[in-house]
Amino acid sequence: MSQPYKKLFTFWFSVLIYDRTVEFRQKWIKSWKLKEQMEGAARSGKQNIVEGSDNLTTSLKVCIKLTGIAKSSIEELIGDLEDFLRQRGLAQWEKDDPRVRALRARSATLVRNLSHLRNLRELEKLPLPQVQEDAANFLLTLCHQATYLLNRQVESLKTKHEKEGGLTEELYRKRKEFRGF
Repeated sequence: MSQPYKKLFTFWFSVLIYDRTVEFRQKWIKSWKLKEQMEGAARSGKQNIVEGSDNLTTSLKVCIKLTGIAKSSIEELIGDLEDFLRQRGLAQWEKDDPRVRALRARSATLVRNLSHLRNLRELEKLPLPQVQEDAANFLLTLCHQATYLLNRQVESLKTKHEKEGGLTEELYRKRKEFRGF
């Protein structure tokens, strides 16, 4: 069966975010509750993209909602990462910081080059940095890229809904055509 979500940049960013978040929390988060919270937010981002994409054929409205939930989950992770940096007195890099720009360019190119699962090992080319501040900012940058793309995805889905309608409207049109109305 086809897995259309594997064609989405947002999915691949969320896979990378999830995997690196698991590493990050194992390495630097001591609180069991926070570990579970961070991993849960990262996983929820990824899984809602999968579920939303799966619902695209039956309910565009549900797809939009789940894609929005995916964005919210990653925003939650952003909050945890910002707290991590602030509570430890570490710097949060600005979006124009050369390190952020370099990472954005590198991750976007890497994800664009993925072709489904065959090249999943390509994601290993973006390892989690070994310094706390660098690792947290690395994840923040990926999260900001993902939320930007998820915003665009939601807007695109809304436009599609405006132009084409949902499944109920499609079924109604087909029923009218069948009855000759």
